[in-house]
Amino acid sequence: MRYDVVIAGFGGQGVLLAGNLLSYAALEEGKNVSYYPSYGVEKRGGSATCTIVIADGAVGSPVVGHPSMLVVLNQASLDRFGASVRTGGVCIINSSLVDVATLDRKDVKIVPVPMNEIALGLGDPRMVNMVALGAYVALSGAVEFASLAGALKEALPERNHRFIPANVKAIEAGAEIALGKKA
Repeated sequence: MRYDVVIAGFGGQGVLLAGNLLSYAALEEGKNVSYYPSYGVEKRGGSATCTIVIADGAVGSPVVGHPSMLVVLNQASLDRFGASVRTGGVCIINSSLVDVATLDRKDVKIVPVPMNEIALGLGDPRMVNMVALGAYVALSGAVEFASLAGALKEALPERNHRFIPANVKAIEAGAEIALGKKA
């Protein structure tokens, strides 16, 4: 078993936290993980990307040229990484900010998720990353939802542990939309 994903957006959207959380969840399950963050020099608004590889066996390289899944939170990320997804892969797209029609690929599954609207509906626009992560886990099965919820204690600083229930709700909401269980 091997899963690889690129999560991309701009600084301030929680891209690196989402990747870190996914990595902790996989470690909790005893899987091997490679987490490779990359970000621009800007504190907010610059590009932010991370690549995560989860495997039962050894992870040969943290670099993934053609990911099986791509999670994009903004238009620039789709423009940059959309063509790199391998044939038969999945693109989870934040349809709140991204024009899905610009990805003219018939060889990948495109899953639009209105991440910003979902996060706002939950009362916190900062939860876009958790909505995205919920959609990814629901579609990939890379980790169990219980592991993801448990890993929040590792990924979030202790002062933010009071937000864990809200994060779990955002993860669940993203999963429900990605699986078509909610309108």
